[in-house]
Amino acid sequence: MATRIDRALVADTALRLLNEVGLDGLTLRRIAKELNVQAPALYWHFKSKQELLDEMATEMFRRMVPMLALPEGATWQEVMAHAAHVVRRDLLGYRDGAKVFGGTRFTDDFYAGTLESFLQVCLDAGFTTRGAARAWFTLNTYTMGYVIEEQSVYPVPGERDPAYDPEVRARRLGDAPLAIEAGREFFEDLEAGFDDGLRAVIAGIGVTLLPAPARCE
Repeated sequence: MATRIDRALVADTALRLLNEVGLDGLTLRRIAKELNVQAPALYWHFKSKQELLDEMATEMFRRMVPMLALPEGATWQEVMAHAAHVVRRDLLGYRDGAKVFGGTRFTDDFYAGTLESFLQVCLDAGFTTRGAARAWFTLNTYTMGYVIEEQSVYPVPGERDPAYDPEVRARRLGDAPLAIEAGREFFEDLEAGFDDGLRAVIAGIGVTLLPAPARCE
């Protein structure tokens, strides 16, 4: 039996269990069983599953922070690409990681320093504060959305959902060659697809959110 139950221990246990049972199977009762305590003991710390998910997302980001350190001398584009790759890699490390991370609220303000650094990179490159904020929000939502789709194709790490098998899909779609070919692009080389989309997002940010004089430098 765990000798002392606190929020950190519950969140860590939940993250470990996530890879076994997925988001749908993750309950306070299941976590309590893992900790060998009664479920009511957890309600002292988390009133609901959503509160637990918020703490789990916070812990996930805490673990990302050391790897999000800004590459020395990097351009704003390189900083954004680096951050997106770190977030994607970490979210893929958890079953349903993007669903847990997206739509939650951090439970403390530790993230502010990292965000401040990212925004400053953009301001130094000529973005306005508004443009920098929009840029990072856009990058973040692209990354999380892409990983949600990836984890639909591979709901259990390393195991493709049969519905996304290219040949099965091609037979199902029949006389729709463009849709069949598009599916191969969507669902086969997911890493290459992420990188292609990321380049498009960053290029678009530069065109639409960076003021024209700065773009010309």
